[in-house]
Amino acid sequence: MKKIKLYLAFALLLSLCLCLSGCHGSQESNAFTVPAAFDTGRTYEITFWAKNDTNRSQTAVYEKAIESFQALYPSIHVNMRLYTDYGRIYNDVITNINTGTTPNVCITYPDHIATYLTGSNVIAPLDELFTDAKYGLGGSDVRFDSPALAEMVPQFLAECKIGGQTVAIPFMRSTEALYINKTFVEKLGYTVPNVLTWDFVWEVSDAAAQKDEDGNYLLNGQKTMIPFIYKSTDNMMIQMLKQKNAPYSTDAGDILIFNDTTKELLYTVRDHVKTGAFSTFKISSYPGNFLNAGQCVFAADSTAGATWMGPHAPNMDIAADQVVDFEIVVRPIPQFDPEHPVMISQGPSVCVFNKEDPQEVLAAWLFAQYLLSDQVQVGYALTEGYVPVTLKAQRTAEYQDYLSRKGEDNEKYYSVKLDAAELLMANTANTFVTPVFNGSASLRDAAGQLIEEVAKSVRRKKTVDDASIETLYGQINSLYHLDQIEKTTLGELPGTAVALLVTLAAAWVLIGLYWLRKTLKQRRERQKKENNG
Repeated sequence: MKKIKLYLAFALLLSLCLCLSGCHGSQESNAFTVPAAFDTGRTYEITFWAKNDTNRSQTAVYEKAIESFQALYPSIHVNMRLYTDYGRIYNDVITNINTGTTPNVCITYPDHIATYLTGSNVIAPLDELFTDAKYGLGGSDVRFDSPALAEMVPQFLAECKIGGQTVAIPFMRSTEALYINKTFVEKLGYTVPNVLTWDFVWEVSDAAAQKDEDGNYLLNGQKTMIPFIYKSTDNMMIQMLKQKNAPYSTDAGDILIFNDTTKELLYTVRDHVKTGAFSTFKISSYPGNFLNAGQCVFAADSTAGATWMGPHAPNMDIAADQVVDFEIVVRPIPQFDPEHPVMISQGPSVCVFNKEDPQEVLAAWLFAQYLLSDQVQVGYALTEGYVPVTLKAQRTAEYQDYLSRKGEDNEKYYSVKLDAAELLMANTANTFVTPVFNGSASLRDAAGQLIEEVAKSVRRKKTVDDASIETLYGQINSLYHLDQIEKTTLGELPGTAVALLVTLAAAWVLIGLYWLRKTLKQRRERQKKENNG
């Protein structure tokens, strides 16, 4: 029995060591290789996880895509699972990585994919698939009109590289825009420029915050007015830092956000929260609701949210009797240098998960590639203010006709939605993305939380100065565990996981040595008794 325990200890030790050594570099050593031919004599069950905000038109695009794809590939059956938000997809993928039951294809974000990559051989690298002569983009054996690699928007495609390797394909893209009540701006004596500066927005917002002696706002005659509301404060901080060429992070995962420029920006937020000129979505609620009720001048939100903006928006969360008529215009987010505008590029991408069977991966890739077809790209873009990620789809007669019919109605051709889409297409070269690494999602959240905490402190009559900012830096750093973010490469486990495995291995070594010592001691005692007997 003692020997069995001893052997068990060493077996466990050996397995742990093998596990530890196998965790490094496995993504590269086990990289997916494209089969020479796709086996159509088999049946494949492909799982597809997608995100939908109860938008029936978007669900219909997915359903039509699956139906059309399965007509082309009868042996591939696609099972779709819809989620209400990307966070739920992320959590379920992480859970399923541990059980080896990931989906075949899912719509997600690069920050999330960076975490998936810390698992061994989880994501199928796509570079070889992109360029495969038979099954790659525009491949000879692809049964649909697939876009060629040169027909992808290069900026959007570049966003899907991590560590020099392509790990996803872009699906849809948006940026942020400023939705402006032009009527209010002109009533205050200003003219809306083509590109607004931060100084202009702050000046107009402060003017719009003025009240009469009865506490009514002079601009709208109501008791409620929040001149400037930002939906995503993480994007707000990230873009302001980028516009100022200030540090945020490195590609390797160095956290640089806690700097003097960030402090200056937080002081600006402090000053305009004090005047009542500025608030955030988390504090006050959705900016489009205030804009449409005549209680906001500048609403910063995604171009994908354009169908919620304006007095004639097809989507709205407030009652019709609360809507105030005004002229709405769409502009890029505020800039520090209007001659060189900078704005974030955002939107979902599609990743393909690695499986033991290369044929199954190839089947999943064919479906993922089908999401780049003109039918899907144009169909999805018509539902919201997203832009197709292929030049091929953008140049189709259907999409060009769609853009040309701006304002024909307030549903399919809603002018604000089309203005938002055209804004991104005109500024694609001015967009950027943040570095992606395991932990970059936490850093993004931390960036927005800095603004949220300063705004809440001002509203609570707390002092915001150098000392409080330094304290805030420490609190945010701790809250989001930014000081624990480990730099990793593709296929490697995070340092904390490696450290855990090392500790476990060391513990088993000690246990093994203890049992070995005990066994040898008992053997010596038996031999001594036998000799004495």
